[in-house]
Amino acid sequence: MQKIREVIVVEGRDDTKRIHLAVNADTIETRGSAISDETLDQIELLQETRGVIVFTDPDFSGEKIRKTISARVPSVQHAFLKKSEAVPDHKGSLGVEHASVEAIREALEHLYTEMPDGEILISLEDLQTAGLIAGPDAKSKREKLGEYLKIGYTNGKQLYNRLKLFQITPEEFADALKEINEITEETHG
Repeated sequence: MQKIREVIVVEGRDDTKRIHLAVNADTIETRGSAISDETLDQIELLQETRGVIVFTDPDFSGEKIRKTISARVPSVQHAFLKKSEAVPDHKGSLGVEHASVEAIREALEHLYTEMPDGEILISLEDLQTAGLIAGPDAKSKREKLGEYLKIGYTNGKQLYNRLKLFQITPEEFADALKEINEITEETHG
């Protein structure tokens, strides 16, 4: 089983159990989106000593946790699950605890580190031209783009910020667009 040096931040103990099925790693649990200062202090210390990977649910609460941690510890790494990989078998909400071992391993192989001072590689105009900000299929295209790039789902403004923060190159962006446009043509054609 793959050993992960960094500590993985998850939301709860069911997420921890699922992570342990996929990889050999230590976790720290936020126990919800209202993260305590004590937990943030621990994450800050862990980032300095071992490194931290934020791996939250692909939903509103998960995004809130990511933003809270990134504001305090901007150099953490991020792993993302597709919404479709986090769907429960029965009732419940989206979550890491519902993902397959393979999906978790895949997400942990594609980590991103935010670069708050990074240069703008993809402009708002590029996003508009690509039909990712406005238009009838913008939301669907953003969803597919987020899945392809493994950066999670975003609205238009978040997409612009995330592409900048993670320093997605114009080449990576163009390859992703080509792929999602081919998929869209196949499903509509």
